[in-house]
Amino acid sequence: MSTRRQLLIGLGASALAAPLVSLAQKQPTKVYRIGVLSPSNPAATAHLNEAFKQALREHGYVEGQNIILERRYGEGRAERLADVAAELVRIKLDVIVTATDPAIAAVKRETQTIPIVMVNSTDPVGTGFVASLARPGGNVTGLSTISPELSGKKLELLREIVPGLSRVAFIWNSSVKGAVFDYKETESAARSLRLQLQSVEVSRAEDLDRAFSAVTNQRAQVLIVQTPNPVLFANRSQVVSFAQRDRLPSMYGQKEFADAGGLMSYGPNIADMWRRAATYVDRILKGAKPADLPVEQPTRFELVINLKAAKALGITIPQSILVRADRVIE
Repeated sequence: MSTRRQLLIGLGASALAAPLVSLAQKQPTKVYRIGVLSPSNPAATAHLNEAFKQALREHGYVEGQNIILERRYGEGRAERLADVAAELVRIKLDVIVTATDPAIAAVKRETQTIPIVMVNSTDPVGTGFVASLARPGGNVTGLSTISPELSGKKLELLREIVPGLSRVAFIWNSSVKGAVFDYKETESAARSLRLQLQSVEVSRAEDLDRAFSAVTNQRAQVLIVQTPNPVLFANRSQVVSFAQRDRLPSMYGQKEFADAGGLMSYGPNIADMWRRAATYVDRILKGAKPADLPVEQPTRFELVINLKAAKALGITIPQSILVRADRVIE
């Protein structure tokens, strides 16, 4: 009797468990929608998108399986950012990832509720994106490129390459608050090195020819291109061509400029910052609040030297600089 009772109980339990197993098997996988706003164009940012996607895969998120990536592009035009930011917000996303201060500002104006992950804000506190680096508050967190010592290092490198350096042209966008911080740091460093800093502003692609003429007329000896700047990044081939044509040794903040033929770049590894942004996305999707996730700063910096560009300019890069380079383009 006892054995029969146990058999009946077992059969009953199995019958109850079967629907539960079947139900569990039919439960759909949660699919997250992630917005990605790149201020430049698809071709210019393909390698950064791939770095981000690969990092997401390492956290278990695969496009087409458990995530949908809604990509939008500013095409290097500041006036377009507001429209694409508004478009992303209307989709009702789980999180939005974006890069550079103009794009971050555009998204933040559209939503105070959807989590926003910054890839590379120049000065997130100064721009008002976060209350502080340690405790961001609000719906924004992520990564900042803020690194005051970089400005002085860039000038020192240029002075090693150009003996007797006195006049430095600095192309930047004064309408971006984060860029103002960078300019002031460079201005201070130039003053301590007794160098004359010549400000040349670019906020739209249409400003480039005027900016190039200003650099030439001011008889600058070297050129610094402030980054991140979506307009300059999207038009980097044009910027690099001008520097080569005017035989201007140039310093850029992103390696993509050196890859495009620029003489030298020194700054944070932006692809690495896109990879790190995936970690923020993972934590937010698992329940963390942006307000409680501290803003992080760069951990990897790259010095890239383009010897082909040096040869075209007729200059010799000192061995003391070459041994410090993370990569040399020959």
